[in-house]
Amino acid sequence: MSLGNTTAAERERELDATSATGENGEGKEPKEVSEGVVNTKVVCRVCKHFYRDPKILPCLHSFCAECIRLLEPFSVSVVNGKDDSGQHSPLLRDQQSVTVLCPECDSEVDLPPAGVDGLTTDHLALDEVFQETVLSANHELVCDLCSEGNAEKRCAVCSANLCEFCCQAHRRQKKTSSHSVQRLRDLKAQGRLSRPVLCPTHPGEELQLFCESCDLALCRQCAAAAHRDHQCGYARELVGRHGDRIRQLLRGVHPRLRRLEEAARGVERSQGALQARADAVAQQVERFCGAYLRAVQEHCQALLQQVEAVRAHRRAQLHLQRAQLDQALADARAGVEFAERLLTCGTELEILTAKGVVSRRLALLADDGRGLNAAAVAPDDGNLCFLPQERAGEVGGYPMFGVVLAKTVDPSKCLIHGEGLQRGREGQRGEFTLLCRDSAGEPMGRGGEAVLVSIVHKDKKECVVEATVADNGDGSYGVSYVPAEPGPYSVWVCVKAQHVKGSPFVLAVQRKFRRHRGTFHCCSFCSSRGAKDARCGCGGSMPGGYQGCGHGHRGHPGRPHWSCCGSVLEGSECVRPGGGIPCSPRSVRRTVEL
Repeated sequence: MSLGNTTAAERERELDATSATGENGEGKEPKEVSEGVVNTKVVCRVCKHFYRDPKILPCLHSFCAECIRLLEPFSVSVVNGKDDSGQHSPLLRDQQSVTVLCPECDSEVDLPPAGVDGLTTDHLALDEVFQETVLSANHELVCDLCSEGNAEKRCAVCSANLCEFCCQAHRRQKKTSSHSVQRLRDLKAQGRLSRPVLCPTHPGEELQLFCESCDLALCRQCAAAAHRDHQCGYARELVGRHGDRIRQLLRGVHPRLRRLEEAARGVERSQGALQARADAVAQQVERFCGAYLRAVQEHCQALLQQVEAVRAHRRAQLHLQRAQLDQALADARAGVEFAERLLTCGTELEILTAKGVVSRRLALLADDGRGLNAAAVAPDDGNLCFLPQERAGEVGGYPMFGVVLAKTVDPSKCLIHGEGLQRGREGQRGEFTLLCRDSAGEPMGRGGEAVLVSIVHKDKKECVVEATVADNGDGSYGVSYVPAEPGPYSVWVCVKAQHVKGSPFVLAVQRKFRRHRGTFHCCSFCSSRGAKDARCGCGGSMPGGYQGCGHGHRGHPGRPHWSCCGSVLEGSECVRPGGGIPCSPRSVRRTVEL
């Protein structure tokens, strides 16, 4: 009898130690995962055991807290403790910001200032573990305390499976006498199981409130003590508004997910098209070179090696694109799956607890500017072709024909030259030339590229100049236009829907050339060598002769000039507003008298 009492006392002490570990099971060894478990949501991808205090990283991947602590820091930086005014405050101390790499997606994630303990707990994962251990027929449930008897009941507070003997000892403990104990048979009949989320500060109190000021789940005692003046409310009342925000962000991610999937399919089509095109070119090369015996066969092998090099290069490019798209697609799918599972299976409190990290992740995933532009991925096999009529030099003294053309135009290497690109004249034809080059800076040597030129007035958007593009067939393109109005224009030159080097350009269009409407002459007094009765070339006279005639006064600089604007260059443009007016005898007379 004394031996039995000793065993009961030992079990009660073990139960007391287990109850002190809290609802997350901290302090207990992680449970081994049996081979029959197929639910990956209950297994940590690092330690390969059931989740134990799982935490959610900013990339929405969950791992055990201890597994995250064992990750090597990717970078460590110091955050200065400054107040809102930017000054150092004695109440704020400098903190270290630690960045780690997610073991699942290799994303750089920043840990909060509080470290791993500051990360959001993944209650959904704990529910999955709870359901797996209780409902699965592959697990023989034994008592978590004595590890001897078969577990028949479960403490909802301690999350411990108990045999009948340990359950009675559990009820006799003062600190666990009020815990709710349920029969495992009843729990299995419920189907979907969820654990109550208890307050870590006040054991036995369930977290039912949420403080919007602190973004923190609370129990009633926490709300009454430390959050009295904060905006607090019941989780079931606040979950609607915050859940709608998550749904709105989720709707923004779905279009990007579809675009990524379509881009991935496009890459697969490109790979197939590249392979088919390369095979077709290889067959053409073999048929053409077969007639030249050994010399032609050598030439054939050289061409095939060139085709293979191009295919390998572009296959590597497509493989890189696919890898980038797969990663972006995996990130988007993981975020969508987690958010949908949270909204579908999570309780109000679980949604509110994880809404911060989920909202930030979904907002990041919904931003197309973050990752690859799925619409830019398109098949690119048209530049690989075989030209059988082109001379290929000699092989063994025999003239060879047939070259493999694999050049691809690079818009950033294309050049534009010509006066018509920077300045033009109203109503007159302007011209410039576009020279297409490949990625190595070499001329393409052939035409057929998709060239687009757009000329739009910068101040009058409705004023669009029609540009004509002529393909010269040698990789150069002539562009001509006739502007209808003067002013600054924006010129876009694009090849394959991409701007060439320097595009867009600024084109300054001047007004029409204005001709002089006056007479190119000098003062009548000066041009007649002092004859007082001499008349001006415009028909005016000089009353008073030399009286009032002075070289350098406005309109009469003392040498031949245009009477309409005073320009001394005979072949110049008239600069008088309105085109100028021929000088009259009255105007000449008034000028001389002045």
